[in-house]
Amino acid sequence: MTTTTARAALLAGTALAAVVSTGFSAPAIAQDAQLETITVTTNRREESIQDVAASVTAASGEELAPFTEGGADILSLAARVPSLYAESSNGRVAPRFYIRGLGNTDFDLAASQPVSVIMDDIVQENVILKSFPLFDVAQVEIARGPQGTLFGRNTTAGTIKFDSVRPSEETDGYFSGTIGTLGTVNVEAALGGTIIEDTLTGRMSVMTQNREDWIDNAFTGEDDALGGHREWAGRAQLMYTPNESFDALFNVHARSLAGTSAVFRANILSPGSNDLNENFDRDEVYFDSTFNNPQNYDSWGTSATLNWHLDGATFTSITGYETAEGRSLGDIDGGNMVSGPGFIPFPSETQDGLDDLDQFTQEFRLASADDLVTTWQVGAYFFDSEFDITTFGPNGGFPPPTTVRHSNELWAVFGQVSHQATERLELSGGVRYTSDEKSLEVIQAVWPAGGPVEVSDEEFSWDLSAYYTLDDTTAVFGRVARGFRGPSIQARDVAFFSPASVADSETSISYEAGIKSEPMGGRARINATAFYYTVSDLQLSAVGGGANLVQLVNADEGIGYGFEIDSEFLVSDNLLITAGASWNKTELNDDDLLVGICAQCTVTDPLVDVGGTDRAAVDGNPFPQAPEWIFSFTARYSIPAANGGEWFAYTDWFYQGETNLFLYESEEFNSDGNFEGGLRVGYAGQTSNGRTYEAAAFVRNITDEENLVGGIDFNNNTGFVNEPRIWGLSYRLSLN
Repeated sequence: MTTTTARAALLAGTALAAVVSTGFSAPAIAQDAQLETITVTTNRREESIQDVAASVTAASGEELAPFTEGGADILSLAARVPSLYAESSNGRVAPRFYIRGLGNTDFDLAASQPVSVIMDDIVQENVILKSFPLFDVAQVEIARGPQGTLFGRNTTAGTIKFDSVRPSEETDGYFSGTIGTLGTVNVEAALGGTIIEDTLTGRMSVMTQNREDWIDNAFTGEDDALGGHREWAGRAQLMYTPNESFDALFNVHARSLAGTSAVFRANILSPGSNDLNENFDRDEVYFDSTFNNPQNYDSWGTSATLNWHLDGATFTSITGYETAEGRSLGDIDGGNMVSGPGFIPFPSETQDGLDDLDQFTQEFRLASADDLVTTWQVGAYFFDSEFDITTFGPNGGFPPPTTVRHSNELWAVFGQVSHQATERLELSGGVRYTSDEKSLEVIQAVWPAGGPVEVSDEEFSWDLSAYYTLDDTTAVFGRVARGFRGPSIQARDVAFFSPASVADSETSISYEAGIKSEPMGGRARINATAFYYTVSDLQLSAVGGGANLVQLVNADEGIGYGFEIDSEFLVSDNLLITAGASWNKTELNDDDLLVGICAQCTVTDPLVDVGGTDRAAVDGNPFPQAPEWIFSFTARYSIPAANGGEWFAYTDWFYQGETNLFLYESEEFNSDGNFEGGLRVGYAGQTSNGRTYEAAAFVRNITDEENLVGGIDFNNNTGFVNEPRIWGLSYRLSLN
């Protein structure tokens, strides 16, 4: 165990000891106490997570709340779930997700990702849509491995599925308020209930997350120049149930963000080391621009889910529309040529904008009843998207304004069947046929970029699984699945006088076997999975290098293998512990794959001279942004109080192992031993009219860790880091 690993383990253990060592002895375990059943919809049906023949983790909105109450966004999921990681070089928009090491480091606004994000049954394909804020969430489900049969292409790594709290006949809702350091103020509220008895229910929810600017620009002499954000979002839902044979759910949602994009920091890595050096000051940058990395995005969308309940089957129609636009500007070199910090050979500042994004989706599905020996579902899906991306330098500088238009049209048909072969054995299989077409048109450029670029492909995705019940508490499963990720077009380099690049489709075959158990009389839940997968024509993004290009490439093959463990323990009536772990080993297999390298760092890969420029041979390297180890831990301890209330303490920790940031390997651009922890202490009780409330003090990143999470490598050793420590107070009042 490394020193950093030992430190993380010691901190986690100390935190737990602090929680349970309160001067009270832990109560005896109640023999009839059990963990709550977790219901998921991984197979597009409601079923216990213990009955799904796949590696799935689910978390409720209540479990997510501690991660976001300090102002964090969707990236707070990173390393909180086994085999799941996330990062972004675009601030609070355009998150990049990785499951089992498989993801995409491309920062372009048209980037394709192998992890699909689905919100309220609508796929959020564009990276801006994937960043919609988390509030009034009922549950998030992370399904690992290819999910192409039921959820379509671009799921070769897996899916992240969010479900909002839906309207109900009972009047319910909540108010939540948080104040914290750095001028952090967050407010959420929701209210729902019956509008017309037995016919119409509704729910409205809103949120706002705010932080003051807190980072000084020492070069321009401006205090509190950047680092803040102002974000609001809202959602309105109507559930119409005129009779038992039909129901309809309507959803409208919107979001507006103004704030700071990612904060790049020049030369915070010294040649030969990945440790943050003396140039790093969390509260200060040296940007030679007065713009200070602004970011503004607006989006809205709507959906309609209609269900006709027929004799022995249900016909479902899901229609969705999403639109978004906005801008992000970045001081890419992270400093200035006059005073650095460190050596900066030339300045670089660019802005990328998304305009007129229109995404339309339509799904039809016919599914049998759930209580049959043989269940089935068949369906069809249509996807259509178009948007413009404009790249330019501010104040008329380099690069010149360039606009490209991306279009994507896709259709698919699918079917799945499950059969209870014996009392203990269930067999399942599914298949999906997908036709995927993309095109790129250069609308504005200062050089002849050529005619439209068009790519297309048709592929089958499929899966087979077996689930075998050993006894009342334990089951084992096996699954093999084929995934498909459609061809991609990358056009940001058109602004830098290089042609668009294209990546061919990638396909994957994944094998996994696991065990699901609920020992200790249902007071524990332990699920473990081992997996192995190969990806043919793996799509990769060669980002940065001396030319600062973003080139799509295909590797002949990518391999990943490892395991993940999810566990939960109701140690006593008052103490609940969760623990997760994953080991992901990834490897690129391509003897001929060469990529650009950084200008000032120490590359450890073999170098090949190509036309007078060194390129790195990356065969055998791990996938970029693929943590080898992830550990996560939470503990909640409560002490009963008068009138049914309780005092509580909650702590959460994660540890992230060795992670390579780029395709090539270097001494500088990697991280190892990143960890963070949080703590909440407070009181939960009831008001005189029976409403529940909670008041707490919290701290995020309690040890104020300074973790390297990403880098920019083209003309100096620039990096960016995690969020600082935030502490504050929170209050939540629930109406039910």
